[in-house]
This record gives sequence, structure tokens and C-alpha cells, in this order.
Amino acid sequence: MPVSLSFASFNGRALFAPLAAALALCSLAPQAAALSKRDQAAVDALTQRMQSAETRYQSALVKIRNADPSGRQDSDAALEDMEDVIAVCLKQKGCQVNTMLAGYKRLLKANADASALSNEDSDDATALDSDNFAADVPEAARAAALLSDDGQRFVKMVQYNPAVQAGIRRWLTDMRGPLMQSYDNYQYMRQMMWPSFEREGLPEALLFGIMAKESNGRVHSTSRAGAAGPLQFMFATGKRFGLGDDGSGFDTRYDPRASSQAAAEYLNERLGQLNNSIEMSLAAYNGGEGRALRINNASGGRNFWDESVYNQFPAETRDYVPMVIAAAWLFLHPREYGLQFPKIDNKSATMRLVKPTSIYELTICMGSSGSRDGYMRALRNLNPRYKGESYLAAGTVLNATPKMVSLYNRWCVQGKRAELARTLVMSDATTAIVRTGPLTVLPAEATGEDGTVPVTVATGVPTTVATGKPAPARKPAAPRTHKVQRGQTLTDVAQKFQCDTKQLAKANGIKGPRYMVKPGQTLKLSGCGG
Repeated sequence: MPVSLSFASFNGRALFAPLAAALALCSLAPQAAALSKRDQAAVDALTQRMQSAETRYQSALVKIRNADPSGRQDSDAALEDMEDVIAVCLKQKGCQVNTMLAGYKRLLKANADASALSNEDSDDATALDSDNFAADVPEAARAAALLSDDGQRFVKMVQYNPAVQAGIRRWLTDMRGPLMQSYDNYQYMRQMMWPSFEREGLPEALLFGIMAKESNGRVHSTSRAGAAGPLQFMFATGKRFGLGDDGSGFDTRYDPRASSQAAAEYLNERLGQLNNSIEMSLAAYNGGEGRALRINNASGGRNFWDESVYNQFPAETRDYVPMVIAAAWLFLHPREYGLQFPKIDNKSATMRLVKPTSIYELTICMGSSGSRDGYMRALRNLNPRYKGESYLAAGTVLNATPKMVSLYNRWCVQGKRAELARTLVMSDATTAIVRTGPLTVLPAEATGEDGTVPVTVATGVPTTVATGKPAPARKPAAPRTHKVQRGQTLTDVAQKFQCDTKQLAKANGIKGPRYMVKPGQTLKLSGCGG
């Protein structure tokens, strides 16, 4: 599902390319007072093309509603023609965008009406209020948001200057992989993160740009300075906005929903202090709010790109601001730059585990099934409380998508692939090490002239003194203690060694409900399975 700022067909699949951003940007350009006959003729031709495209799209909606397979093709052709018209309009003297914007709004309404009709015809039809429409047809919601004051403010903010252009070039070349990964990761988390920005009146493109630059959408990212989570909150700042230990040992800076809400509140607080400048707010996000406020006040509220302001920020911040804007710009205009973001089925679902497993094991047995990188990152992002190797008891409920649930039921509950995944996860690399045993004296008739033969055995497999042959292997005993690693909680230890958290806490004199442990602390693994 492309995440260009576009609106969708009534079935919720994206159809529209990023016309809204271009239209809003065009509306800011000054128009000439008088036009030559040649320019006027060109403008009239563009208007006619836009009207024709609108008519064709309306007809395509009817075909789609009637299950006519040609409807989708017709709608795509009409939209492509509209994009061409906008591209020419951007360069055509005297091209008035208001009439085209009116047509665009009519198409958006037609799309919403088609979605409402589709819902009414379904067996489980529900009222199509604005919240449901935004959730079921996200492309339409984003297009509507761009036409709002917030959307137009963001488009005005995006100065297509050389610094932003350089950022776009970097995202499209050596950082193209991280950009695509950021988009892929964000799509799985979108329903957890975007509502917070929407409630605060902030553009979704801004959320994506920050997340792409900060973490590439990996919720467990932690910087050397101690910033953590998909939006990289420092501990003190996160605590100020409600992030931190939730009482179970889990740091909510790693939670996509909680961190996006905190980021939205933080940005709105900065916007209120910094003249509603998104650039200065981004500079504060990266370079420190105190510094940004001092620079802003000393400069009399000048723009970030003003030399007297720009040069007071460190090099990292001067790079950060245009890179975030560049990522947001590409989020809004992918087709303009030849980008084709992957289509992601990001509908929410839950998956109840039938048997004990781990996210690593699920990643192996679920396979790829059209997903280039498999599902480990998506599963970890959707379930940030669990480490990849942590043991998850039967009955545990994981956040997932319908496709993940289907793959789990097909491949992970039973069968050869499930068994293979279990074998791979439980394998111990140390048992593969081979050593050469000592020379063993054997009877003369069984040896060479010197009466000895070398014996090769696997490490950990004892040999008999008489024959040099391996003795029957014994199952290694389960560890009796464990030293707590950095970032590990008591729940993590309990999951890893298959034991009850409360029993483990009782055996080590750890009091609830927080069950706090420290790095380096030695725990007795009483009652654990190994």
C-alpha cells in the first residue's frame, strides 16, 4: 500500500498519487496579472484535461463498484493524466490551481461516498464516521489532512533548497536501503503511531521523517548517548513525557504507541515556543530544546536557514533537519523520484501461541511469503516487550497481521518446518567443535607398528579408556545460575529459562511488583526448565 499522500478506492487500496502536495504547493505561487493568448490557451487546455480525467475517474468508480475488472485500469490511467497535468501546471505561467483543487476535492468526496456504499453493502456494515474512514481508507485521510491548515503548513515548510535536495539525493543513493526499510517497518506500526500525530494535528510525513532518520523504524534501537526507541528519546526527556519503566521492567521508550504520543506532545510544545517553525522544532529535537530556544530568542525568531541561526547549531543538527525534511518529502512524493514503496498488509490481528516458542523460531517457520526480509523485525516491532530469543509460553498473545496469523497456523504449529525451526533455535554451536583425543594403546594386532592409533571425538562426548570409542552422550544439566545482562529484566530471564517469574523472584528474594534486577546480579534458577 503506497504511502504517498493520496486517496484510495472504496476497497481501501491506494489509487491516488501525491496530487495534494503538489496542489497545495502550487497554490502558494503568485499568478501573473495578465496572460498572453498563448499562455491562456495552454491554461485552458490543462483545465480541459483535468476535467476529462475527473470524468474518467468517476466512470471508473462505477465500474469498480460493479466488479468490472477494467475499472482499476481506467482509474489508474485517469490519475496518471492528472499527475501529468499538475506537473505541467507547475511550470505554466498563469495556471490557476483553485479550479483543479475543486475537482480534486470532488474526487475525494466521490471516493469517500464509494467507500460508504461499499460498507453499506457488506454483511457487517457499520456507520462510516470520520474516525472509521481514516482507519479503513488511510490514503483518503492523509489527502484530506494535507488540504487542511496543518498539511499546507507542512508543504510551506518544505523549502526545496539545496540542503533538502542533497538529503533527497542521499536517501535515494547510499541510504536508499535504510529508507525502504524505514517505510516497511513504519507500515507495520502505522496504526500504533500515526493516531497520536493525527490527534495533535501534526503531519504524518513529519512522523515518518523523524523515525527514518532516528532509527529506521527499529523499536529496540539504542544510541551510545542513551537515546532509545523508534523516536530515540533520552531518559530524562522521555520521563518528562510519561516514558520509562512501566513497573514490569519494560522501558516504554521502546513502545511505538507511547513514544509517538510523547513525540507529538514534545513537538507541539516546541512549536509553541519556536514560532511554529517545524525546522527549529526539529533542530530542538536533535540539538537540544534549550539551545534552540536561546538561538531563537537571540535571533528575534529568524528562520532556521538564516545564516545567523544555522551556524549556531552543531554539524549533526545542521545535517539532521534537512535529512528529516528530505525523508518526509519522499514520503509525500515517491513517484516523482521513481520510488515504489512495497505494499504491506498492515491490518491488525492477534496471534495466540499454541505451544512454547520464541520470535526467532516464529521467524524461521513463518518464512518470507512475499516479504523480502521475513517477519522478525515486524514481530519485534509489534511486540517490543519480548526479545527475539526469549521463551514465550503457550497462550501468549502477540500482535500481528492476518497474514502472519495464517502463516503461523500453517507452518508453526506442527509439521516438518515447525520441527526444523525448533531444532535450529535450540541448536548449541559449542557441540560442533571437534578435538583430537589422546593416543590410546591397543593390542598389537589392532594397531600399526608403534602400537598406537589416534582417536577423534566430539567435544563434550567422553571416550572410554579401553577402546577410545565415544561413550553414550548425556544430556547437559540445566544451568543453576544466571548472571543478569545489561538491559535484561527478570521477566526476560524467566522466559529464557522457561520458569515462572514469581517463583524465580521468590527464590532470589526479589520483591514485586517491579521485580527489579541489576546487570551482573547472579540469579538462582530455581524451578526453571533449562
